[in-house]
Amino acid sequence: MASATGIPQHPPTDSDNDGQGDQEPLLGRPGDVSQRDNAPIVKNLTIGTGIIAEAAGILLVVSVWVAVFLNGPLILFSVHPLAQSFGLLVLIQSILVLQPTHTGQQKAVGQKVHAGLNFLAFAIFAVGVISIEVNKFISNGAHFHSVHGYLGVVASFWLLAQYIIGFTMFGVPALYGGEANAKKIWKYHRLSGYALLLFLAATVISATQTDYNVNVLKLKLWAMIVIFVLLIIGVYPRIKKQKLGL
Repeated sequence: MASATGIPQHPPTDSDNDGQGDQEPLLGRPGDVSQRDNAPIVKNLTIGTGIIAEAAGILLVVSVWVAVFLNGPLILFSVHPLAQSFGLLVLIQSILVLQPTHTGQQKAVGQKVHAGLNFLAFAIFAVGVISIEVNKFISNGAHFHSVHGYLGVVASFWLLAQYIIGFTMFGVPALYGGEANAKKIWKYHRLSGYALLLFLAATVISATQTDYNVNVLKLKLWAMIVIFVLLIIGVYPRIKKQKLGL
């Protein structure tokens, strides 16, 4: 049932015995990466291998930002790597904060935080995309000049679709025929999200081969690969089998 604001009073959650079947991760024992009763949701960020994912995200932002500010000059184009790396860090938080939830109440709170962080990440990503488009317009630069450019376009539309589906499932489940039908789509939304994270990793890694990085930032390919291997180790073992219908 939706409130006057359009946000459902009881957001769609996957209820199975109040979440008791949602506690077995892909790697580890049941309950290893589950949010404890009455534990603050912020602790979800570092449960289990989450701390490794956090380290990877922070290392990515530090690496990119240091490269941008030390290898200037700072130009409009500089906004792109700054925004996209920080946006990805925020996106990682949105995943980590929701993964350990397993009771109905935890999921309801987690979904709201997840949605808020995703909205923030989307705004940051938009700044990065706008900055590069404006820069290309001003300088008459060529579009689709690299593999990174092609991957970036695909990632942008994939992100947009993921956000639209996620926000409408949460805020306007009536579009899917009600909350019951919206719940059925969650596992596909999750699968798409985890696949998208891998695609975003490939997109960032491909950026190391662009002229801007080779000539200016000089970020190393191996370093980016290591960072995203750490991210994979940090995020994917925490996936709950039941939430994916496994």
